[in-house]
Amino acid sequence: MTGGPEEPKLIRVVGAAIVKDGKVLCAQRGSGKTLSGYWEFPGGKIEEGETPQQALQREIEEELLCEINVDKEVCTSDYLYDFGYVELTTFLCHLIEGSPKLTEHARMVWVEPADMPQLNWAPVDHDAVEHISKMTI
Repeated sequence: MTGGPEEPKLIRVVGAAIVKDGKVLCAQRGSGKTLSGYWEFPGGKIEEGETPQQALQREIEEELLCEINVDKEVCTSDYLYDFGYVELTTFLCHLIEGSPKLTEHARMVWVEPADMPQLNWAPVDHDAVEHISKMTI
């Protein structure tokens, strides 16, 4: 007996659009990682029992070694990659303590919202970039 096509794995993730002095922190994925070289909002997977906001605070502490306040939700978007179906919820965030430090990403830059679309973003991030690029922060 043969089954139909396998359902793609659902991967629920969160991204932090960290705002400082009217600019947004954008991070480029490091070499050797899935989607290497693409730009993204720092963040990661939501673990069992976590709210999206809790996951985002944990991921930013782990990845950027700083603390954030999670503000309003920008949007939720999804994209079917060859490795799974990614559902991304992006939030505007503000630094509480520390400065972001590179630990996993190749580069980080602070970008004016209107200039964000010029970067080569991961496909699932496009909706959030479009929303944020039109905001006055």
